Amino acid sequence: MTKQPGRVVVATNRKARHEYHLDATLEAGLALTGTEVKALRAGAASLVDGWVSFDGGEAFLEGVHIPEYVQGTWTNHAPRRKRKLLLHKDQIRKWAAKTAEAGVTAIPLQLYFSGGRAKVEIALARGKRDWDKRQALRERQDNLEAQRAMRSRTYR
Repeated sequence: MTKQPGRVVVATNRKARHEYHLDATLEAGLALTGTEVKALRAGAASLVDGWVSFDGGEAFLEGVHIPEYVQGTWTNHAPRRKRKLLLHKDQIRKWAAKTAEAGVTAIPLQLYFSGGRAKVEIALARGKRDWDKRQALRERQDNLEAQRAMRSRTYR
């Protein structure tokens, strides 16, 4: 099997940008079993309930749903198991210190294959309040209306 150039996105967490203010992002490798990789290559995963936990100098991806591989046998994996993230020690130390602050968490944004290897993009996030979400939606809607108005004027 040849390596695929570029980034092949498997799953994205579209609610993350609506629910959180994102501060910093980081790419991390994933330690997966064979059936998990096959299920991901089939294009099935959900990052909606996922988060990153730091324990004993290691980082783990939790709450991410990778369904069982259809053709797997007794070697199949648990769909919501704890998966180890492959990061450098100093990155783990820095991010663990930042997530220890009140109101800060680490969440997955994208799950993808890069050069044939499974990667996850994680971000430091602070939760938005309801008025922040409404304001962001209002700004987006205003921008869309302005673009529509500009488009209608340029084509007439």
